[in-house]
Amino acid sequence: MSRSTSRYRWSWVDSVVLLGIIGFFGFIGYRVNTVLVYQWDWGFLPGYLFRWDEETQSLLPNLLVKGLLTTLRLAFWSIILATLIGFVTGMMRTSRRLFPQAFSRLYVELIRNVPPIVFIFVFYFFISSQIIPLLGLDTLDQRLGPTGQSVVEFLFGPVSLLSNTFSGIFCLALFEAAYITEIVRSGIQSVSVGQREAAMSIGLSRWQQMRYVVLPQAVQRVIPPLAGQFIILIKDSSIVSLISIQELTFLTLEVANSTQRVFEVWVFVAGVYFALCYSCALIFRRLEMRLDSSRI
Repeated sequence: MSRSTSRYRWSWVDSVVLLGIIGFFGFIGYRVNTVLVYQWDWGFLPGYLFRWDEETQSLLPNLLVKGLLTTLRLAFWSIILATLIGFVTGMMRTSRRLFPQAFSRLYVELIRNVPPIVFIFVFYFFISSQIIPLLGLDTLDQRLGPTGQSVVEFLFGPVSLLSNTFSGIFCLALFEAAYITEIVRSGIQSVSVGQREAAMSIGLSRWQQMRYVVLPQAVQRVIPPLAGQFIILIKDSSIVSLISIQELTFLTLEVANSTQRVFEVWVFVAGVYFALCYSCALIFRRLEMRLDSSRI
């Protein structure tokens, strides 16, 4: 089987669409300048990205870069945790045993049918406030030495805000894992029953069928929807600003309020989120192409 090498061809319809998009944004810019009579000023932004520290004589991250780093940490750890939970509960959803299947279904339905803001507040005030002290994460900074604190700060951000950061990671991961569960379930169930029966006929156990036959095919099929879910997770990380986690959206609000340059700040942050999500989409696109080529 040969892979298609067809290329996009430019037509007059593409030209019309492109001119329409340019005209739309030109109209928006014209209305902003004439109706709002807004004086754009981008000169203050670099100062909120980095600042010069007189004590160390070096350039240090300022509010917006600190917020971006917190968002990246939240997204990174949440994606890992949500993927682990989603794959386990997704496999439980396809189990023939009643308890794993019922537990997984209850988890998915409970999360999927509750608004994300409500879930965050309920999780933060009633569940996270019990789990974090129980695991000793709220006093982790007091038990670490200078080296340990440096490592933890690099991985999770400021040690004084570890409790909030862990709460945000758990909250995001549990919320998004419910959707990943359904993606994994559909991927596993898309593998034909005949292949499982063939694997069973050669003596493979159920776990071996899953490991050597079902999961390799299911993973390839769930990568495109997983990529979309990870992008949604990056955008959803802005919701945890409601529980005072100082990620990009939270600190952007502070900068917008203190500078009164609302339009510039939010346009800039929208561009940052777009760059993050588009980069994630490109990475998964390349991964998908590599997996496609490996099947040829």
